[in-house]
Amino acid sequence: MKIAQWMQQSGVAFGTSGARGLVSAMKDSVCFAYTVGYLKHLAALGEFAPGTQVAIAGDLRPSTPRIIRACIAAIRYMKGEPVFCGFVPTPALCLHAFARGIPSLMVTGSHIPADRNGIKFNRAHGEFLKSDEAAMRECDVTLPDGWFDATGALVTPVEMPRVTDVVPAFVARYRDFFGPDALSGLTLGVYQHSAVGRDVLVEIIEALGGKAVPLGRSEAFIPVDTEAVRPEDSALAREWTAGGALDAILTTDGDSDRPLLADRAGNWLRGDVLGILAARALHAAAVTTPVSSNTALEQAGFAKTVHRTRIGSPFVVAAMTDAARAGDVPSVGFEANGGFLLASDINHDGRTLAALPTRDSVLPMLCALVAARARGNDLGALVNTLPQRFTLSDRLVEMPTAQSQARLAQLAKNPAGGAAELGFTEACGPLSGVDETDGLRMTFDKGEVIHLRPSGNAPELRVYVEAASPQRAAELLQTGMDAVSTWRHAPQ
Repeated sequence: MKIAQWMQQSGVAFGTSGARGLVSAMKDSVCFAYTVGYLKHLAALGEFAPGTQVAIAGDLRPSTPRIIRACIAAIRYMKGEPVFCGFVPTPALCLHAFARGIPSLMVTGSHIPADRNGIKFNRAHGEFLKSDEAAMRECDVTLPDGWFDATGALVTPVEMPRVTDVVPAFVARYRDFFGPDALSGLTLGVYQHSAVGRDVLVEIIEALGGKAVPLGRSEAFIPVDTEAVRPEDSALAREWTAGGALDAILTTDGDSDRPLLADRAGNWLRGDVLGILAARALHAAAVTTPVSSNTALEQAGFAKTVHRTRIGSPFVVAAMTDAARAGDVPSVGFEANGGFLLASDINHDGRTLAALPTRDSVLPMLCALVAARARGNDLGALVNTLPQRFTLSDRLVEMPTAQSQARLAQLAKNPAGGAAELGFTEACGPLSGVDETDGLRMTFDKGEVIHLRPSGNAPELRVYVEAASPQRAAELLQTGMDAVSTWRHAPQ
């Protein structure tokens, strides 16, 4: 049957980035079928044939090794050659695969809880786009006889390939561009939790001359979301920086493609602010970012063109690639979760950083740390050079996507009336504009923003706000969360 039917039956569908679902629903048979459908789609594009290498890696979730085995079984069933890159960051996998022009897939649920997982598919030279997802849905897949039991568990033997070490090239990428002394004199905490790149990040810091101090390593999976920082992570950052020994703290989400960077006072930088700093440091001519990102980007005025898209790296990749093709280079992209993407090479002082059109957590953090050298290694002082716009976000968990969509569709019919009913008008004044690029983004007369959007990866409703001060942004976020929290149980 078609992949679309597999998705309907299993409940494991495409989200913002790849197919994701409950671990209980991601049976071996489902993961096998999706990988076969993916390779069939690539075969139709001329990017896969018998004998083609297919790179695969995963994060540190308990369910990841099992899913990797099912995917490797599918690659071999399709007569491909699996290249197992181990448990490494998504951008390290992509750097290896894109450089060789081979397909790759990453088993990861990113920042979502460990009871969920996913498979992120890539094409030979870039991310899977929404057009690829639509085509893959139409691929027919039939399971081979005798390979799975009645519960969908893989019963045929799978020999795991030896690990291909992709980490040295990933470390060299940054050392060769920034230089071996770029972080000299800096003492940097590395919040390791359960991020797959926790040890790689230490290697990179040391390769650039910095001192790395590992912190908070966990053997249990911790769902660190770089876009909605947990209160306990804020508390940890303040605790670790209290003694004044650290210049900054670095960490990433589960598959280490999204960064989180704290200054010497333990304040976590917003991902969109980090993206602006990195784009400015790289002298980007064209910047692509989702509609939810901080509008300080436009106010900063360094980019020749700014493109706003729906939320999700496939949309950012498509638009930033178009900008590069139009000659607006360097062309970069970033997301509010901090992931930074390069559509074109960066050339600086005789050194070249090759394009990497997928989310990279390391590059924006290094750009900010190096740029802060001119301001006494003070990230806070560097952030203060940007126009004063402040964004915050949170999420209403266990909110079914269909229910969120229904609520927003109702609100979109009469946004002014709905904003008043939710208390937004009383808090922010009259509604001045609505943007439905992704969810419902409401801008009010004083320039304040409340943006509601169903998550593409989990049953959550995201709330984004923007204001002229951190305190006001916090007030707006509370207003937004209080309003939507009534949606869980109220009649539609």
